[in-house]
Amino acid sequence: MKEISQKLEGKINRLTNKTFKFDERIREGWFSAVYFLKTKEIAENKLPDNSVTMQFFQKESAVLCGTDEAIALLHTFAKNPETLEIHSLKDGDKISPFESVLTVTGAYQQFGFLEGIIDGILARRTSVATNVYNVVKAGRTSGKQKPVIFMGDRDDHYTQQAGDGYAAFIGGSTAQATHAMNEWWGKAGMGTMPHAMIQMFRGDLVAASRAYHEMYPDDDLVALVDYNNDVITDSLKVAHEFGRDLKGVRLDTSRTLVDKYFLRNHHVMGTFDPRGVNPELIFALRKALDDEGFDYVKIMVSGGFTEERITSFEKIGVPVDMYGVGGSLLKINIGFTGDNVLLNGTPEAKEGRRYRPNPRLEKVDFLKL
Repeated sequence: MKEISQKLEGKINRLTNKTFKFDERIREGWFSAVYFLKTKEIAENKLPDNSVTMQFFQKESAVLCGTDEAIALLHTFAKNPETLEIHSLKDGDKISPFESVLTVTGAYQQFGFLEGIIDGILARRTSVATNVYNVVKAGRTSGKQKPVIFMGDRDDHYTQQAGDGYAAFIGGSTAQATHAMNEWWGKAGMGTMPHAMIQMFRGDLVAASRAYHEMYPDDDLVALVDYNNDVITDSLKVAHEFGRDLKGVRLDTSRTLVDKYFLRNHHVMGTFDPRGVNPELIFALRKALDDEGFDYVKIMVSGGFTEERITSFEKIGVPVDMYGVGGSLLKINIGFTGDNVLLNGTPEAKEGRRYRPNPRLEKVDFLKL
């Protein structure tokens, strides 16, 4: 059983290194800034009996993620981690600017060299979780929640997929493109066909869809309909061919192209940008499907969607049933800072920083693997 299942069932409080599988080189300081390593040596030799409290915060309204990972990091690589006093919020908590999300108390030489790594974990995970949360929130602007598929595989380094997928899950995405994105939280990747598959059938979407349906009969058949830049024509072709077996169509039209529907219907042009996946194209596609009895076919869109773009679609009632979003969800726009704010239990911090007690923090018990 995956740890996330145990956590959701209340059997454990937090994920551990059984999930995260940290690089062992962390222990020797390979990923720590050199000045942290030098400070560790100075503390060991010059100030061995000092105790410090390190406090972590950021400056936005956000959805917190990465606390389980940061705590597992401390429990795995700190010296005598069972003696550290750790208090933390939880993954998924809504946080405010400057709110303390994690405090660690102990000898600096026990854990101080992990400061930058913890900052990076919290920054990346919280950024992705917050981005996804905002997109999912935008997807219910019309009053009905539209599912958001996390499609960030081509926008980032593959080694980040598991952590980013977990952060997306915390933010509210329940469907993701790769198995790796689902590794920490338990599901399998999902998806149907890329343009490459249609290319191998020389642009024949019906033939490509038939091959897919024959190979994966238990999957929902969702046809990618923009390959020939004629989404209405191709959507109707596959709808007539597969009937109720066709569950949906996906539009991924390039922002540099104008669909052939508009070239055939010059009279609708002139008051909007006709490039890419635009509201007028989707309205026309929905009408064409409905007029021919295919009102059950869902419409999915992808290609450059952001929180702002989804909100604009939803406000005018564009008949989208599902959004696929990638690159915009991976922007790292939230940074965390770890500050030493108490020295031997008394306030001591750099100018402009201070100890900020947070009654929402929960004491973290040490769990030995």
